[in-house]
Amino acid sequence: MMAFQQAQLHALLQRWRDHQQVGVPRMPSGPGNSLCDVPGVRVGHETLAQGEVQTGVTAIVPPGDNLFTQPLPCGAAVLNGFAKPVGLVQVEELGQLQTPILLSNTLTVGTLFTTLVRDAIAKNPELGRSLPTVNPLALECNDGWLNDIQALAVTEAMAQAALSKADTHFARGSVGAGRGMSCFGLKGGIGTASRLIPELNATLGVLVLANFGTLASLTLDGLHIGPFIEPLLPELAPQRDAGSIIIIMATDAPLDARQLGRIAKRAGAGLGRLGSYWGHGSGDIAVTFSTQPTPRPPEEAKMEAMLCAASDATEHAVLDALLCAEAVTGFRGHHRPDLRQVLDRLAQHVLA
Repeated sequence: MMAFQQAQLHALLQRWRDHQQVGVPRMPSGPGNSLCDVPGVRVGHETLAQGEVQTGVTAIVPPGDNLFTQPLPCGAAVLNGFAKPVGLVQVEELGQLQTPILLSNTLTVGTLFTTLVRDAIAKNPELGRSLPTVNPLALECNDGWLNDIQALAVTEAMAQAALSKADTHFARGSVGAGRGMSCFGLKGGIGTASRLIPELNATLGVLVLANFGTLASLTLDGLHIGPFIEPLLPELAPQRDAGSIIIIMATDAPLDARQLGRIAKRAGAGLGRLGSYWGHGSGDIAVTFSTQPTPRPPEEAKMEAMLCAASDATEHAVLDALLCAEAVTGFRGHHRPDLRQVLDRLAQHVLA
């Protein structure tokens, strides 16, 4: 270990031991440092934790009584397309969000689609008859290491419950869609962050479903810390960078779909700061929507702070997922420890 790396490691672990903090935001956060700092946005979970079944559903519900008749501007960025979402093609074509967003495991996408269709029909009885069909948006990550994904345990009732429970205060970590997710070989899941954009009198909120990265690549506060952690966990089954991350962003700035797509793309910079390289088998997708139905796009030069906020909030939403997640043992006895436990052990080892 080089002397400067030793100094970095000591400083990071001393801060962790003294303050239980990792990461330094580059911009001010909203009051809750949450996706729901954007007015009108709500989040709900339904979690299933029963032995070898460790999975769930997370719902992101934008403001509006009927998104089918009053869609919101929406953009997306597919950083790496090893993924099985539904609804992205039409989002990219029309730039509109017509339903709430549901997240879960890969083999649940069909169930999520049907749930969102039924929800839209309930509000629009002529949907698909005298009215056009709806474009549900459902995204996924593969939680098959901790969850028996073949059990197809997620039901429409669970997905509907996640929608019904949506609130401005929500749990993070090993809950909802994040229950069975792994991140950098550790326990991943749901994380969130927000950033204030005074230049646009706006807020940007981010929610992640973190299920990506290898432990060897993990970088915290600019320190490549994964190689220091690996010797402490010789029993840990390695994680290939093949699990995916879904990034959902919301803003109350009246941006158009093209500008929202630009913001979504900047999520990749935040992932890179953590050590991700968008691995071959990882489905890394960002979706950004505005809560303002009528776009009034600002000049492009005024977007600079928003672009910076997207990368910063994404990085810290992933950190939030790692720090909020509790350790989980699930399918076939597979286990993922949580980052807090690991940092405590590393601090004890290095600072002793």
